[in-house]
Amino acid sequence: MASEVDVLVIGGGFYGCVMAQHLRRHAARVLIVEKHADILQRASLNNQARVHNGYHYPRSLLTALRSHLNFGRFVKEYRDCIDDSFDKYYAVAAQFSKVTAQQFHMFCQRIGVPIQPAPSEIVKLFDSRRIEAVFRVVEYAFDAVKLRHRLRAPLEHHRINLRLQTCVTRLEQCPDGRILAQVEGPDGLEEVLARLVINCTYSRINQVLSDSNLSVIPLKHELTEMALVEMPPPLHSLGVTVMCGPFFSFMPFPSRGLHTLSHVRYTPHQAWEDRTRPAIDAHAHLEAAHKVSQFQHMRKDAARYLPLVGECRYVDSLWEVKTVLPASEHDDSRPILFKRHPELANLLCVLGSKFDNVYDALAQLDALYHKREAA
Repeated sequence: MASEVDVLVIGGGFYGCVMAQHLRRHAARVLIVEKHADILQRASLNNQARVHNGYHYPRSLLTALRSHLNFGRFVKEYRDCIDDSFDKYYAVAAQFSKVTAQQFHMFCQRIGVPIQPAPSEIVKLFDSRRIEAVFRVVEYAFDAVKLRHRLRAPLEHHRINLRLQTCVTRLEQCPDGRILAQVEGPDGLEEVLARLVINCTYSRINQVLSDSNLSVIPLKHELTEMALVEMPPPLHSLGVTVMCGPFFSFMPFPSRGLHTLSHVRYTPHQAWEDRTRPAIDAHAHLEAAHKVSQFQHMRKDAARYLPLVGECRYVDSLWEVKTVLPASEHDDSRPILFKRHPELANLLCVLGSKFDNVYDALAQLDALYHKREAA
């Protein structure tokens, strides 16, 4: 006999956990199923840990504005998980940048984020032939391990059922509108009846759909490497982004006491798109991939702009699959996907692009339930 819930959330990443907690305002019985042995184990952990304030998106005003508007709320709510102990700088390259220093400064003023010229001792660290200008900004990093611990308590407090090492293998429509989910966990297969299912599995969104013989959502995936490094002393307390084009960024990674180093050219190792069934299982693809670090290329190119980066020491790499909407490629926008599946009315597919924009997804959840109540 199938167990019954009001909402089934597939995926125990940051978005899945926060949305499940929020859903207790509307639903009494909420269940999260998570493939791994704990929450926040995949993309929520293996990323640059940047708390965006809008600076990263000068070619997408809407993404920048949403990031800036959500920045303060995220920092306030998760203050105990935030690292603001470093100084953050954005540098604009003199060649091949898609924005000029003047354009970047005007963009920051337009969205209302703090920006000021970097002090001379910072500017001197850069190669003046390759960098047009350097700006001091306000941007932080989060500690994903602290965030994981921070999210566990609300799940317990709101009596949200969390099942780990558990996958949804198939979804089917029932005559009464509910969805029957085939769930496989440590104790074997079982069935769960849900009034609403939220597919919040990031790079595996289409895997769930494909396994259920449902049409997939056009998505682009990249197998990515984020290098973890020790920066030389002058760069220990800095985060730097050189933009906007084929450039690089390094940020403190609080949970490991290191810095991440990423490069637009060398961080992606492979790319593919989902257009039709069967979808490629992103997790299986990542596990099977032959992973050879491109750190040396990242460091060599970054040192052309900031010579001291050449002294950083490689420690490890974070490997993950990054998933975006194909339409985002032309302007680097990062909209949230919040889509009701056309073949399963009570199935929502949610793809979050950045932690701090989770509030946009929560607002859409509230709107969905208000519409239901009005009906």
